[in-house]
Amino acid sequence: MALPPHVFVIFGATGDLARRKLFPGLLRLWNAGLLPADLRVIGTGRHSPGTDDEFRDQVRDALGDTTGWDDLAPRLSFTPSDADDGTTGGAGGDGGGDGGGDTDLARAVRAAEEELGGGDVRRIVYLSVPPAVMTPMVGMLGRTGLAQRSRLVLEKPFGTDLASARELGAGLREVYREEDVFRIDHFLGKEPVQNILALRFANGVFEPAWNNRHVRYVQIDVPEEDGIEGRASFMESTGAFRDMISTHLLQVLAFVAMERPRELTPDAVHAAKAELLRSVRPLDPARTVFGQYAGYRDTEGVDPDSDVETFVAAEVFVENPRWSGVPFLLRTGKGMGGTRRTVTVGFADPEPALFPDADGPPAELVLELTEQPDAALDVRAKDPGPGSALRRGRMVLDVPGGDAALEAYERLLLDVVHGDRTLFTTADEVERLWELCDPVPADPPPVREYPRGSWGPRDALDLPGPRGWRVPE
Repeated sequence: MALPPHVFVIFGATGDLARRKLFPGLLRLWNAGLLPADLRVIGTGRHSPGTDDEFRDQVRDALGDTTGWDDLAPRLSFTPSDADDGTTGGAGGDGGGDGGGDTDLARAVRAAEEELGGGDVRRIVYLSVPPAVMTPMVGMLGRTGLAQRSRLVLEKPFGTDLASARELGAGLREVYREEDVFRIDHFLGKEPVQNILALRFANGVFEPAWNNRHVRYVQIDVPEEDGIEGRASFMESTGAFRDMISTHLLQVLAFVAMERPRELTPDAVHAAKAELLRSVRPLDPARTVFGQYAGYRDTEGVDPDSDVETFVAAEVFVENPRWSGVPFLLRTGKGMGGTRRTVTVGFADPEPALFPDADGPPAELVLELTEQPDAALDVRAKDPGPGSALRRGRMVLDVPGGDAALEAYERLLLDVVHGDRTLFTTADEVERLWELCDPVPADPPPVREYPRGSWGPRDALDLPGPRGWRVPE
């Protein structure tokens, strides 16, 4: 069935995320024939890049592959807007009309819809804006009527603590129904994260051992070699903890640890995640390590006395019968010794031991959260030759057709078009995540300096105990 006409409105259309992910993703989806044939994309923000043609040139210059650009470009335009727009207009939101505030942006959206024939034209509003202006932006969408018939996509972080998350949630409820809000976490759009559910629940080999009788630890490790060049303002205002732990890494933990959903529907998956998050113990500042790479303060846009953390490692526990006593170790940081996105499930050794030289790491299931499915089971195997010596062996998961995988933002943008909220975050999840995280910023650990190109502060390297971090190995 053909998709109805759509108008995308992208706030922050000249920003880093739009250049790196949103417009390249839209172009690839367009080339694949996965977007509506009748499409308009209106970029918006406080500062105009100039004419529509100048905006298109700016987008084109950011694209790595411009295949199909000449076909998509005429559908793009730019109209300035501000969170204060429509302050003298009437009500918007669910109860207001499209003309609640007769602003330039509202007129541009209506004009685009008229060009598409009016009638059943759907709106998607994408807010890629700082947390401080997100709630005022939502209010503006209600005042101007832009919230009418729209699905709203929000970029994390969803607030900066529990109080601000609740304030944002209240502002959203005044304007939008929860089913029309898509809180995006691009880690959940990655094929390997989704494959966690398939490995667990579509195979009889892993699920029987997916518990504290057989698993000794889980590591969710996301080091990044790059620093924060070009993103100093974001890091200074957010920090690595709010950027990564309260969103991406705890969301991945939920996928790894949750119980089997009753079915693969948005409501069932969200219910299983919510049940799991209620069992997570709030993070302990004493088992959390903050770090800042050497040279961070010399970066343009960074306060010379900044104590913002560019690195976090934390130990997390799930207090339920399946996982009680199993440490979940989270690590992320900038300026580190490599770039990886790895989930490692370490299994218990059999007791009693039959092979006397069975030392070294235990069997580990290793999931690489790259764009292509990549999983391996590292095991001990007999070393060829006489005797019973052991060596490390590897079983590799080979998923045919991996080239068809969509990049995370592409997958999630497509899900918004189709109204599928399975891989998005609910309001209840957001508030629960902040309940778990708030003890750390309330009593933050000291920020330890670490050399750029290393694997983090000494305290973090010691956090997993004798096994250490699997990355690097």
